[in-house]
Amino acid sequence: METLVTDRTARQSLAVLGELFGEHLGRDVGVRLWDGTEIPPESPGFVFQVNAPFALRAALTPPFDVNPGKAFVEGWLDVAGNLELAIDFLESSVTRLSKVALLKVLAQLARLPAPPRVAEAGIARLRGRRHTKARDAAAVGFHYDQSVAFYRTFLGRDLVYSCAYWDEGVDTLDDAQRAKLDYVLDKVRLRAGQSFLDIGCGWGALVIRAAERGAHAHGITLSRRQYEEAVRRIEAAGLQDRARVELRDYRDLGDLQYDAIASIGMVEHVGRERLAEYFACAYQALREGGLFLNHGIVSQTRDGKGYRATNDFIGRYVFPDGDLVPIDTTVRDAEAAGFEVRDVENLREHYARTLRAWVANLGAEQRAATDASDARTERIWRMYMTGSARSFALGRMGLMQTLLAKPRADGTSDIPPTRRDLYASA
Repeated sequence: METLVTDRTARQSLAVLGELFGEHLGRDVGVRLWDGTEIPPESPGFVFQVNAPFALRAALTPPFDVNPGKAFVEGWLDVAGNLELAIDFLESSVTRLSKVALLKVLAQLARLPAPPRVAEAGIARLRGRRHTKARDAAAVGFHYDQSVAFYRTFLGRDLVYSCAYWDEGVDTLDDAQRAKLDYVLDKVRLRAGQSFLDIGCGWGALVIRAAERGAHAHGITLSRRQYEEAVRRIEAAGLQDRARVELRDYRDLGDLQYDAIASIGMVEHVGRERLAEYFACAYQALREGGLFLNHGIVSQTRDGKGYRATNDFIGRYVFPDGDLVPIDTTVRDAEAAGFEVRDVENLREHYARTLRAWVANLGAEQRAATDASDARTERIWRMYMTGSARSFALGRMGLMQTLLAKPRADGTSDIPPTRRDLYASA
């Protein structure tokens, strides 16, 4: 597509984008530059907005696990339209470049102005050895201690920050999250009058749901803001006699024991070196015959190494010290603690859909989200959740619900011979 551009830096930026997007530029991919230069897409795709002369150099030079996201967070780059599609196009475009073409792009980028040095606000600066109690509390606080109003803009009615369950006939996020809460409690076969522990209870949704079903529910979290909101919600629901939450580390459960336990989206904070201890603590806290549902994200990359959040975009801006391991690591450490694996279900497609619903909510409530936090935080979470949705959709990450039993001496546990009871309500 012929476009008259008089600014030399703008021409260089268009040349870079032409190398990256090839025939898609002007067809599926539009461009808008800082000087008003615009190439609209022919089809409803997206418009790649380059908001500064140095933006492409800032985004497309090493370190690649930080700079593209940083450029988006700082507002140097933006996308009008489908952000997930834009990420997909950008990654696939870079991947398809030959070595010669890549060197040409890097040479073109080097002729663009250098990006300014900026003081990065709001990044994680943790101290001490990984996965000590103090550092885990700091990491959890960094990730979860935004205002409740910010999370409410995209999470939905029950403030559930984990994969929803899109059962047949379930069309809304709120209904899918309620279906997930019941699915978890059904899997651990929780009955009225029993005791239940939620490790990493968030804002209290699962604890409240368990209490509504007649159980005596106890939740623990390391996030003070989550704890305060969970206490408020329990009191508002009038469930203080059957539900309580505490600021407590899973390593500090002591001699407490429960009929059933769940951990929903907390294991990613544990760290692979601590998994054996994590499962040992859960095993100690579960009575004989009881069931433990461990619900967490796993790595599904072919190298089997998993993923650690270090000084990359996720580790700096969103999820410090996060650690995703392959499912075989989870199962091995659970069995070493004494658990028997009774069921493993991968809900990764459910998480892709959940994340896309969150991103849609955040887009619809962008002004409210920004007012509740700030523009950078809103952009960080939009990029983080969009990229995560893509990773689940592509199978790079999975969401495993692993049902574990603590058998009695005679080998029995509280699990029926089939899954039929799980689907009886449907």
